[in-house]
Amino acid sequence: MLTDSLKRRTLTCAAILAAATLLAGFSRVSILREIASFLIVEDSLQPAAAILPLGGEGKPPFREIEAARLYRAGWAPLIVIVRGARHQDSQAVQDLRTEASQSWALSRDTLMREGVPASAILVLKDHAQNTLEELQAAFQALSSKESPVIFVTSKSHTRRTRLTWEYVSRGRSRAIVRGVARDSFDPTRWWYERPGVLAVLHEYLGIINASAGFPISGWRDLNRSR
Repeated sequence: MLTDSLKRRTLTCAAILAAATLLAGFSRVSILREIASFLIVEDSLQPAAAILPLGGEGKPPFREIEAARLYRAGWAPLIVIVRGARHQDSQAVQDLRTEASQSWALSRDTLMREGVPASAILVLKDHAQNTLEELQAAFQALSSKESPVIFVTSKSHTRRTRLTWEYVSRGRSRAIVRGVARDSFDPTRWWYERPGVLAVLHEYLGIINASAGFPISGWRDLNRSR
């Protein structure tokens, strides 16, 4: 069994290798597109126990809007919100005329404005700081541990979200991952902009961490801070 020290050294070596591979890919546009496309997954919809719009700066209320659309379509009877690093999109908030002093309240109010009744919104008391903590809180709160769960997040974060849910649920519950349609991430041009480069590098390092069993449990999500 690997010690924590060995796990961290292995993760560091893997991270360096991943970064080197990404840098090498800059010489070929087709490779760059494939590098980003690998991060993006979208699962077919099926009835689920709940919908979870993941937190992240600059993305709400777009994730909540998408979650509300899925709720109205009848894909799940419940939407779960985990308190923590949720930040508002100021322009979208202005458009919706939403006044909320706390980010989780913004998420709740956006859902209700989009037609989701308060009785179908579950706001957890847990304060998550990364995807792992957010999904752990959601899994503990759900009464059914085997039913599928729909996750709404940024496109580049979809594959890591699926891997994290598989880890958290130990394969008992299927993740149905959906990227936000209005997400600005472009897998065909991501290398031209600093946010795109940082997102790709961060997601690959996060995937390595998830695949290794989260030896770095306090991993800070760029998905939440950008």
